[in-house]
Amino acid sequence: MLLDWLQRRFRARRMAELARLARLTERTRVLDVGGTAEIWSFAPVTPRITFLNQARASHEIGERSQVVLGDGLRLPFRDRSFDLVFSNSVIEHVGDAGAQAQFAAELARVGKQYWVETPNRGFPVEQHLWTPVVHWLPKAWQRRLVPRCSLWALLTKHTREEREFYFRHYLDSVHLLSEADLRALFPGAIVLRERFLGWPKALVAWRKESVT
Repeated sequence: MLLDWLQRRFRARRMAELARLARLTERTRVLDVGGTAEIWSFAPVTPRITFLNQARASHEIGERSQVVLGDGLRLPFRDRSFDLVFSNSVIEHVGDAGAQAQFAAELARVGKQYWVETPNRGFPVEQHLWTPVVHWLPKAWQRRLVPRCSLWALLTKHTREEREFYFRHYLDSVHLLSEADLRALFPGAIVLRERFLGWPKALVAWRKESVT
């Protein structure tokens, strides 16, 4: 499928850029907040990764991985205890603006460096649903349209219950960020733009060294 091919291509490019900027080696201590081992299969080097995630995602992380079950809003680690904190497409799922600010502060506290990626709200295709412009519509319109007009539902194989859960999560819990939002959450970061056909598809808050 074209969408799968594009997704793999973007992930490989993203992880290669991370490896270059962070100068990843097999000795680099990384905390992946909210992720699984799959994304790291695209990296040119495998660092020493600790995954922090919820219990329901533990089976997806990888049997040989080091896993800590916990909450990204309250990381159970000391300040600057990891060389790099990595988070890929998670911050838009953690809750409202207050929760996102708390999540951002925790990532910045624990990591000497951080890399926080999120879909760009300004991109015309909503990337969880693979559907154009639906995320720009009023919430009441989204609640009527999302269960009926999602390309994600048409192009993937899921049970009715799985689709309904996904749609509820999207409508109730996903809060997309603009570039201005990301800059406000990570004032010490550089914002990188991941482009598709010239349009910023995803945004990354990148900080090489922690601010003292």
